[in-house]
Amino acid sequence: MNHTRKLFGTDGVRDLANSGNMTPELALKLGRAFIQFTGGRKIVIGSDTRLSGRMLEGALYSGMISEGADVCLAGVIPTPGISYAVKALNADGGAVISASHNPAEYNGIKFLGSDGCKLSDDEELAIEERLALGETCTSPDIGTIHDSPNLVSDYAEHIASLLNPDAALDRVAFDCANGASAKSVPVLVNATKFSGLNTSVISYAYDGLNINKSCGVMHMENLTGYVKNNGLNLGFAFDGDADRVLISDNHGRIIDGDIILWVLAKWLKKRSGNDKVAVTVMSNMALETHLAGEGIETLRCPVGDRYVLETMRESGAGLGGEQSGHIIASDFTSTGDGLCTAMLFLNAVHDLGEDISTLVDRFGRYPQRLTNLTLRRPRNEVDMTAIDDIVNGYQQKISHGRIFIRTSGTEPLLRILVEAPEADTVENLSEILSSRLEEFC
Repeated sequence: MNHTRKLFGTDGVRDLANSGNMTPELALKLGRAFIQFTGGRKIVIGSDTRLSGRMLEGALYSGMISEGADVCLAGVIPTPGISYAVKALNADGGAVISASHNPAEYNGIKFLGSDGCKLSDDEELAIEERLALGETCTSPDIGTIHDSPNLVSDYAEHIASLLNPDAALDRVAFDCANGASAKSVPVLVNATKFSGLNTSVISYAYDGLNINKSCGVMHMENLTGYVKNNGLNLGFAFDGDADRVLISDNHGRIIDGDIILWVLAKWLKKRSGNDKVAVTVMSNMALETHLAGEGIETLRCPVGDRYVLETMRESGAGLGGEQSGHIIASDFTSTGDGLCTAMLFLNAVHDLGEDISTLVDRFGRYPQRLTNLTLRRPRNEVDMTAIDDIVNGYQQKISHGRIFIRTSGTEPLLRILVEAPEADTVENLSEILSSRLEEFC
């Protein structure tokens, strides 16, 4: 039996919409296979704002109801909104149609279990195996479809309830990336003290084609420029499905996931005593140093927020996340949640008396460079053994630094991360490795 997933990457199935692994035909089969695997009868589906979303949605729920499932359609809603809805409705699972941070021409499908969490590798493999069997249901007992537009406001109001009213700041901006948070953020603002403050919501006029286009976490210059030019105190930017958040301080500098984790870890230790944080191999070494100084243990895991969650469960850590802005605080959410993280960050800053404007300076990250090489072959055909041999030779030449190479699970890229105390070393080694490894792509 083949135990390697072929369709699912680090965050569901993803491809150019209407081609490859993201056609209506495959979406229908995935929906059918998901119900065959889970035996679920009640499923919640949501999507981001991509033009292809409704096309894939129709195919996906057709496969599900053909297997007898009853489907609730939430419409445009963040991925964590579906996680929340699955638990709130006591559903058997959920599905999100989104390609997250990718451009509008891409789309994807990811599944959630009855606990609101993303599926494990083994569960996704089992769905692929069901898919390969090609079994169809001939029972006349088909399922039903229900439109549930209220789920968006229910989720946003839940997030609003997490914010300490005293922690809301004046002159704050929210960049919705023309994506899934475009409907949720206005509800959130109106349900909190932000509605009475000078609050700006930008990049929320989606048209199906402008998701992540020159905005959101993939183009932070949109938010940082807006914050700096308008004299704001803070800004939050989300990605296409709003499971990530990055922050702009009042200087227009980026507060990334590592700094957010640093602040939240201190706050949660003070609040609940939890002294463990799960981070991926991409997090800056400065984070470990800061957390150690606070008596907090750092646990490393592979890239992907579901691997972060697995590590949290195994270790008992109450917090985990990625430098890219995926943050999971298990007392509040079951998956990465950009809106939730934004509210918790404000609470933490307020309770700890943090000076947001100096966080970037005080963090003092190690110089780090991430280089992406385009793959011309399938990622499972990249000779990682040969690459590791080359990397090990260079790793021995740098002290107190690291080199990390991986293939992306969502894009055809080889990612090269170099980190060291000296910026010159990082730049020179990145150039050398990029040249040496090009032949393996």
